[in-house]
Amino acid sequence: MTKEDCFYLGRVAKTHGIKGEITIKLDVDDPSAYHDMKYFLLEINKVLTPFFVEKIVSSGDKFFVTIQDIRTVEAASALTGKEVFLPLEMLPKLSGKQFYYHEVKGFLVVDAEKGELGPIADVIEYPTQAIIQVFKDKKEILIPILDQVIQKVDRKAKKLYIKAPEGLIEMYLS
Repeated sequence: MTKEDCFYLGRVAKTHGIKGEITIKLDVDDPSAYHDMKYFLLEINKVLTPFFVEKIVSSGDKFFVTIQDIRTVEAASALTGKEVFLPLEMLPKLSGKQFYYHEVKGFLVVDAEKGELGPIADVIEYPTQAIIQVFKDKKEILIPILDQVIQKVDRKAKKLYIKAPEGLIEMYLS
């Protein structure tokens, strides 16, 4: 399994207790969706390595995890600072206008006024705003991912319907 087949769940923040438990600081919207995970992956020597969960106690965005075969603080501390991954199929299913950035790559963008713009080339994440990158007639169009812009996600037809802010598309195409 490669990182491309996975999503980032969080980071091993520190050890917890004296019996080899770890604290995972989650970077997800709904930590409760992962409370029943049976395993997670850590990158060790550039290889994603599975660690099997014996017990999870959650507190907000932190999981206190007992891992199979890790019984000492020393063994647990070797894992601190490592990024935690899960396979993409373990992502909770989204519906309506919500989507994961990786899932819409290649979707055709259809604007309410301009019609078909082209397939999503990429979703670019900036610190303040995520944007959709589309190319129409070899010209780049950047569309902000905002509730008022995204109108509908048609997963079956692989189309993303938008209502671009006035003048946005013209700015890129002129």
